[in-house]
Amino acid sequence: MMRQQAQVYLRTALNNPSASFRDGQWESIEHLLNRKRVLVVQRTGWGKSMVYFLAAKLLREQGAGPALLISPLLSLMRNQIEAAQRIGVTARSINSSNDAQWQQIQNELTLNHVDVLLISPERLANDNFRRNILADITGSIGLFVIDEAHCISDWGHDFRPDYRRIVRVIRAIPSNVPVLATTATANDRVVNDVTSQLGQNIILQRGTLARRSLRLQNINMPAPAARMAWLVQTIPSLPGSGVVYTLTQRDAERIAKWLQMNRIRAKAYHAGISGRQDENSVKEDLEQQLLNNEIKALVATVALGMGFDKPDLGFVIHFQRPASVVHYYQQVGRAGRAVDNAYGILLCGEEDDHIADYFIRSAFPPQQHISEILKALDESDKGLSVPEMQRVLNLRRSRIEKTLKFLTVEFPSPITKIGSKWLVTASAASYQADQAYVNAITRIRRREQQQMRDYMKHSGCLMAFLQLALDDPAPEACGQCRNCSPDLLPDETCDRDLVNRAGLFLRRSYQPIPPRKQWPASNMFTQSPLGGYRIPQEQQAQEGRALSLWRDAGWGQLVAHGKYRTKRFSDELVTACAQMLQTWSPTPVPKWLACIPSLNHPELVPDFAERLAQALGLAFVPCIEKARANRPQKEMENSYRQVGNLDGVFRVIIKPGKYSPCLLIDDLTDSGWTFTVASALLRQAGCSAVYPMALALNSPGMDL
Repeated sequence: MMRQQAQVYLRTALNNPSASFRDGQWESIEHLLNRKRVLVVQRTGWGKSMVYFLAAKLLREQGAGPALLISPLLSLMRNQIEAAQRIGVTARSINSSNDAQWQQIQNELTLNHVDVLLISPERLANDNFRRNILADITGSIGLFVIDEAHCISDWGHDFRPDYRRIVRVIRAIPSNVPVLATTATANDRVVNDVTSQLGQNIILQRGTLARRSLRLQNINMPAPAARMAWLVQTIPSLPGSGVVYTLTQRDAERIAKWLQMNRIRAKAYHAGISGRQDENSVKEDLEQQLLNNEIKALVATVALGMGFDKPDLGFVIHFQRPASVVHYYQQVGRAGRAVDNAYGILLCGEEDDHIADYFIRSAFPPQQHISEILKALDESDKGLSVPEMQRVLNLRRSRIEKTLKFLTVEFPSPITKIGSKWLVTASAASYQADQAYVNAITRIRRREQQQMRDYMKHSGCLMAFLQLALDDPAPEACGQCRNCSPDLLPDETCDRDLVNRAGLFLRRSYQPIPPRKQWPASNMFTQSPLGGYRIPQEQQAQEGRALSLWRDAGWGQLVAHGKYRTKRFSDELVTACAQMLQTWSPTPVPKWLACIPSLNHPELVPDFAERLAQALGLAFVPCIEKARANRPQKEMENSYRQVGNLDGVFRVIIKPGKYSPCLLIDDLTDSGWTFTVASALLRQAGCSAVYPMALALNSPGMDL
C-alpha cells in the first residue's frame, strides 16, 4: 500500500503517468520508512533526490518531524526546492542569500509548516543558526539527509572542513531518526570512510555507474589557442546547450568572451561573479538561462557542480583536465540524463599540472600559518578580529580565514569566536596539526592526479575506465566512446586561421588595473608625505592596464622569459604595449613616461620604459628614486604589510609644479599598492594624471 502511494507521488513529480521506480529506489525509501540508515551510491541522473523527497513526504504523513537536508551548493538547493514543490512538499532554504527570510522560516518551523529544510554544510558553522534554529529542531528531525556525501570523507574529491560538523549533528539527533547519505562518486575507500563516520549498521545501496547516453572523448591540445579554436569550431555542431568547465575564474571569463566574439551565446559562471544584482541572483539568472536553452554554453568553474540538474544537457566539455576521476565523473555526469546522446569531451592543456599542483599544495593550511595565528591570539588580551590579524600577521585574509575554518572543525578546537573576535581555548597549548593525516591525503591526491593522466592516455573504453576507477562492481565497454567507436565523435583537428585568431585574442586580453581609493588604515605612513584613510582624488591614479597575466598564454610567458632568462624585455613587448595604449586610448592623453625604480634590477624596467617612450614619441623622465631598500613586495601577503613596506621607499625628484599626464611603467603588479603610492607622490608633485601600465598582472592564487 505504501509503495503504491509512493508511486503515485513519483508519477506526479515526474509528470509521467507511466513512471516506475528504478532498481533500488523503492528499497531505499522503504529502509528509511523503517528508520534505517542508508548510503546510496548511484550514477548521476538515477534519481537520488526522488528518494529523499518521497521518503520525507511519506514520513511526514506518518507524523514525523521535518527533514533536514544538507546540500553543498545554492544552485543545488534551488533545483531541489522546485522539485519538492511538484509533489506538494513544502521546502525552505536557509542560506547566505536569504537572511531577511530567516525569521519567517523559523516561525514556519515552529508551527511545523516546513517539510524539508535545506542548508549548506557551512551553515552549521553559523552561531546564530546553531543557537536559534538547529537547537530547536534537533530533537524533532524526522529524516536527516546528506547529499553529495563523499564530501564527508576526508579522502573524498573535495575536502570541505564544514562537512566534518555533520557527524556531530548526527550524534546529537535521536538514534531512531533515519539517515540518508547520497552520492554518485564514491569509490570503495570513500564508501568505507563514510560508513565508519555514519555507523557500521548503515545499509549500502549501490548500482552501476555506467552512463549509456554519454559519448566520451579525450583530446590532448597543449596550447590554449588551439583549444579555444576547437571550441568555436565544434560547439555549434553539438546538440542542445551545454557546459564548458575551466579550472579558474579568469579562464571562465576569457573563454566566455572568446565564444561571444565568435557569435556563440555563452556566459561565464564562477564563485566571484558579480553584477548589478547580488552574486546569488546573478548565478540563479545564469542557471535559468541555461535551463531554458537561452544560451548555448555556460563557461563555469566547479561553482556549477554538484547537483545542478538539467536533464537535456547536450554536452560537457572540460577546457582543462580536472584533478581526479571523481571530479571528472561528477561534472561530465551533468550531461545526457534525459537524452539518448550527449557528449563528454575532455581537453588537456600544458597548464593542467601547474593548476592541479597549486590546489593540492593549498588544500590544507601549513603548520607555520597555524602556529603564527595561535601565537598571535595567545598574545592578545581580548582576542583578534580577522582585520586585526592582518595587521599583526604577514598573511593574506583568505589564508587567515582558511586556517581559522580548519581549526574550528578540529576536536577539541584550539580556537573559539566571540562576536567578531577569535580567542584561543585551553586546548591551544597542546594543539598540533596531524601532519601524517595531511600527508596521507596529499599522497592520495597525487595518485588521483596520475590516474587522470592515465585516463587521458587510455586506449580502451573510457566509460569502463571511469567505472573501474570508481570501484563499480560491473564495468563494461560502452560501445560509443572515442576508443570504442571513433566515427561517432567530433573531429579533433582545428582550423589554423582560427588558432591564429585565438592567439591574437589571448595577446589582446589586456587586464584593467583599478585605482585604489583608500589606504588599509588611517595611520599607515610615518616617513612618506601621505596620510589619512581615504586617498584624496587629487592623489589618486587613473585606471591602468596590464598587458598580460603573469606566465599566461599570450604575452605572459614572454614577460617571464625577459625578467628571469634574458634579463631584458623584448622589442615585441614594446610593440605590444604601444598597441595596447592605442586600443586603450586614455583621456587626457599621457605626454611622458616615468617608471618604478628597483635596486635589485636597476636597468630592467628603465630600459623598457625608455624604448617604449621612443616607440611612442614621448619623453622618458626617470623622476622616481628609491630612497631606501625594502623587502620585495611579493613577500608581503596583505594590504597592511604591502603599504607599510612602501612607507618612505620612493622619492620624486622633480620640483613641484604643473605637469601633463604621464604613463607610469612597471614590469609586474599584484595588489596595485606600489602604483598607488608612486602615483600619489607624482600627483603631489603636480602631475595632472597618472596612468599605471604593467607588463603583467600577477595573480596571487587560483580562484574557482
